[in-house]
Amino acid sequence: MTRRDFIHKWFIYALGLVPIWLLDACILPRYPLWGSVPMLLPLAAAAVSVLEGAYSGAGFGLAVGLLWELAYPGGFGGLVFYMALAGMVMGAVSQYALNQSFLGCLICAAGALGLLELLRMARILLIHGADLSQLLQVAVPELLWSLIWSPLVWLLFRAIHSHVGGTKLA
Repeated sequence: MTRRDFIHKWFIYALGLVPIWLLDACILPRYPLWGSVPMLLPLAAAAVSVLEGAYSGAGFGLAVGLLWELAYPGGFGGLVFYMALAGMVMGAVSQYALNQSFLGCLICAAGALGLLELLRMARILLIHGADLSQLLQVAVPELLWSLIWSPLVWLLFRAIHSHVGGTKLA
């Protein structure tokens, strides 16, 4: 792959992230389901990580985490590192343990979202002393509502992957 092809590939992936981010930031927060809003950015990182592998997944996860921290108020920078690490792990797991398929993406996305929800709940429990049952009433629907959007995100990034000359998928 030439340098120009490499830049073109990641530019197209970045363009693919724009509608996902617009849905995540502007449209879906207006229509919460069960009082929760889905998180689509981790799904995008999972899809690209599964399709591209560990190293590229870490880089794309870093970019997604940076976008997430810069676009939404109240961040502390942890999402940048979390998404980079999650991208690397999801890419490695999909390369060596799972198939590079929708099912692999769904499993990786569920793991990344589940760990993210657990970390958020632990932070709120430690800092604010909130009730665990109330936190679970928010976290579980948010996780499930996010996973419902995974086919759309997968199809978008799989189409991009096919367009930019990615490897054959299982």
